[in-house]
Amino acid sequence: MAERKIKILFVCTGNTCRSPMAEALLRHEWAKRPGAPALEVASAGLAAVEGEQASAHARTVMREAGLDLEAHRSAPLDERLVGEASLILVMSRLQRERLLRLFPAAAGKTFLLKEFAGLEGDPDVADPYGGSLEDYRRIFEELRDGIEKIVQILEGGKENGHSPGQ
Repeated sequence: MAERKIKILFVCTGNTCRSPMAEALLRHEWAKRPGAPALEVASAGLAAVEGEQASAHARTVMREAGLDLEAHRSAPLDERLVGEASLILVMSRLQRERLLRLFPAAAGKTFLLKEFAGLEGDPDVADPYGGSLEDYRRIFEELRDGIEKIVQILEGGKENGHSPGQ
């Protein structure tokens, strides 16, 4: 029986800042691991407008890190994306509450990114939308720290007691 591909979905509000940054970071980090299980990464927004570009500051911060968000286009969260995901990582408690009101069956696979990663402090990743480039750089650092921990968890094959392929 073939191993099922792990599908990770990052969710924020508009899918133009935090979730596409997290998606690109995880793709980049996972690509550095030869022989790692297949991983599909996507992002979506609870209030996203289909087809919008990542915000200018998000693109700048990612470019500074050697990553490219130019091709990113926003996608609204829908039942198909939620159903296909092995793991859903949201940026805030309010987003988790809203997602679970819309898709209650996703409760067992939906976590706050920072809590899932085991990061201390405020469990929310603040929304930098409309903020300064420095705000985006700070959020990038938070996301990078979380993604590094998530990669370690995924490499171990378990996430909070759940196998990512289930």
